[in-house]
Amino acid sequence: MKLQDKIAVITGGTRGIGKAIVEAFAREGAQVLFTYLQNETLAKEIEINLKKKQAEAKGFKVDVKNYSQVDQWKEKILDEYGKVDILINNAGIIKDKALAMMSKEEWDDVIDTNLNGLFHVTKSFIVTFLKQRHGNIINISSLSGIIGIPRQTNYSASKGAMISFSKALAKEVAPYNVRVNVVAPGFIHTDMTKDLKKDYIKHVMPQIPLNRFGTVDEVARVALFLATEQSNYITGQVVQVDGGLGM
Repeated sequence: MKLQDKIAVITGGTRGIGKAIVEAFAREGAQVLFTYLQNETLAKEIEINLKKKQAEAKGFKVDVKNYSQVDQWKEKILDEYGKVDILINNAGIIKDKALAMMSKEEWDDVIDTNLNGLFHVTKSFIVTFLKQRHGNIINISSLSGIIGIPRQTNYSASKGAMISFSKALAKEVAPYNVRVNVVAPGFIHTDMTKDLKKDYIKHVMPQIPLNRFGTVDEVARVALFLATEQSNYITGQVVQVDGGLGM
């Protein structure tokens, strides 16, 4: 198995892309430690289903907006497992609205979760990676952070900043054998996209060269590749999983 004996930490692991990554990494032999914010039932279901397949995952209720909570979680992980090999920052929310109608709370909520959460989690684990002199960080951004999407100024800002953050950090920690890469999905079949209006989908679909939305498993497979030794010479890169929309 590609990730045998690896400890993988994944934020936002109970739904959509996060869940697919949790399952893919666990199937490849990693001990997966994932966060959830509210739905403990879903977290337990993931644990049980993977255990039936002889795979290991454990959920933790952690609010990535709360730095002290994140740091306590990190200490708990290190006390029990002694190391962390892979960190995937996936936790994120959307609150789409035209900027003229967007409230400060809607702006702050998205920035606090998507960008400040990225800082809190990465800041907490980065010293461990530097001391180990190895580590692999994969940040789940979005095509929205590259090309910009109307009614997503808050989301686009957070995901674009994630890309800049990742490139700067990749240069900073490369001498310590720590890699940082980004996966930027386009339109993927998830809870976030299932409520898109049919008229909007008709408008978007002709712009996607592959003429379809992607699947969460297709995104998870890219993250898996970046987590394995096959990608050891790759850092500071943004991989677009978007059917060609961002070309």
